[in-house]
Amino acid sequence: MEEGLRERKKRETRQRIADVAMGLFLQRGFDNVTVAEVARAADVSVNTVFNYFRTKEDLFLDRGEESEDMLARAVRERRAGETAVEAVRRDFFEALDTGDWRYGMSEGLDLFTQRVRESVALQSRVRMLEVNREDRLARTLAEETDADPDDLTPRLVAAQICAAVRTLTRHFAMRQTAGEDAALIRADVREHAERAFDLLERGVGGYCPRPEPGPLSLPRAAERSTPAPR
Repeated sequence: MEEGLRERKKRETRQRIADVAMGLFLQRGFDNVTVAEVARAADVSVNTVFNYFRTKEDLFLDRGEESEDMLARAVRERRAGETAVEAVRRDFFEALDTGDWRYGMSEGLDLFTQRVRESVALQSRVRMLEVNREDRLARTLAEETDADPDDLTPRLVAAQICAAVRTLTRHFAMRQTAGEDAALIRADVREHAERAFDLLERGVGGYCPRPEPGPLSLPRAAERSTPAPR
């Protein structure tokens, strides 16, 4: 659906506020900047800021919703025959190769990480983001495999995938914060990531493949509702 003028203006206003806020946070530190200062610099009211962002922490993590959903989305959009681990692996390396932000391996992550470490409030919010990301992935895996409510497998698999991604991201951040060259870090992370996903695939790699399309394939709901022959 084509974006309307009203939606575009709202999106642009939200992005402008977030960009202004991030510039102030990176320059002066998260705890040293007030929402009122952000509003003033963005030429909007404080109420307008809170219309777009529930909390000050959400101003800093303005892509939080997208970040929380990224692993679940990779699984939902996996290719025919591709497992959950294979889908996340492909998405991870695509982001690594392009320098995309979504796995935290882009330029400027060192200053972003430093600001998080300086703020207890941001550390708490990042931990909650990680919890929500794992929960979303687990729920998606449960839905995609039609798991029983008492089946812990989706949560166990989600925990392993999230732990691997989190470890790789933190390794990148630690190396970048130490001032190492980004290209060298990416090459090193690639080796670690290959090993990490190999380990996942040997353990849970066959879990949750997308069915190959077939002429007689039916949605799971239709299969469940079809009466058994007598």
